[in-house]
Amino acid sequence: MSTTRVEHLIIGGGVAGVSLAAHLAERERAAHERADVLLLEAEPILAHHTSGRSAQQLIPSYGPDAVRELTRLTLEELDRTQAELAHPVVWPSGFLMAGTEEQVAAGASEAMRRISLDELAQLAPELRIERFEAAGLDTTAVRSNAPRLIHWHAERARSAGAQLRTGARVTGIEPRPAGDGFEVSVQTETGTERIHARVVVNAAGAWADHVASLAGAAPLELTPLRRTAAVVTLAEPLAPEHPLLDRADEAYYYRPEGEHLLISPSEAVPSPAEDAQPILAEVEAVIELIRQDTTLQIGPVQRAWTGLRTESPDGVPVVGPDPEVPGLFWLAGQSGYGFQTCSALARVATDLLVDGAVGDWCPAWAAQALDPRRFPLAR
Repeated sequence: MSTTRVEHLIIGGGVAGVSLAAHLAERERAAHERADVLLLEAEPILAHHTSGRSAQQLIPSYGPDAVRELTRLTLEELDRTQAELAHPVVWPSGFLMAGTEEQVAAGASEAMRRISLDELAQLAPELRIERFEAAGLDTTAVRSNAPRLIHWHAERARSAGAQLRTGARVTGIEPRPAGDGFEVSVQTETGTERIHARVVVNAAGAWADHVASLAGAAPLELTPLRRTAAVVTLAEPLAPEHPLLDRADEAYYYRPEGEHLLISPSEAVPSPAEDAQPILAEVEAVIELIRQDTTLQIGPVQRAWTGLRTESPDGVPVVGPDPEVPGLFWLAGQSGYGFQTCSALARVATDLLVDGAVGDWCPAWAAQALDPRRFPLAR
């Protein structure tokens, strides 16, 4: 059995792993004229699980302080770099919240402007306004094209010399003697392969704790949470500029999806790490709620899907070296913020992997908030 040798092995081909492959390979090529980066994805395609099931709405005012700062940095980078693309990967698209006074006050961020019910009716004329007391509008939110963003990161990674392999499932990670990296066992269609990696990056999403255990590391108690979405038909389409409408009690959200409507029950139900599937009865229940709150004439479900938003104990992503297993590096726990923080997290991870410290482009407090050592279980 032959053994492949690589400097950096990334496990997981979602948006976290692919964006890191791009940033890390570009950094290595600039410094050494070659990149020594290999990404392994267990599924036949990249972004098969959570990253391929995104609602594609990025809300900079959403999440803990560190997430909001990393989102700002990510959007700044995307704005700078997407000018080279034929089609944008992100563009402005408002976020509207409606509910009771108490619910909106609790859910509104600093970026959200309170609006009157008359303004709400203008922005979302399908609403039965009598069912709501208050509303807020966040004009900093943006839409994204998730497949295009994944493809862009993947092409950048390949152009810089990184290898991205699908259908390659990691089944074992054995530390080598004297801290000489890891022997990684990989199952493919043609059999078992061995890879000698100096550094293993754990970007395995819902499977991150499992991957860590293969390397002998303590789990960080990451929790996969279900989040379902569906596309339904409409008798009359909403205007393309219609903002995403979120009911403030988190019962549902919806937004236009071409001539159809994308809807979600906004659930956050713990789940095992698995290929999650939608529960159609829950989708039908959300459709009924939306019918009660609006005049929308909703037709059949065109498609539905469920992803797993893997959350850390404090809701902040985990990026940095494992405190007990040398050579193991965490890039996990994005908690549903994966797309909106992808570029900044990839830069943080690249700085730590190459330089051992994060550059001053990122506030020190935001970088420190990501450190795996903040969890007692990791000490």
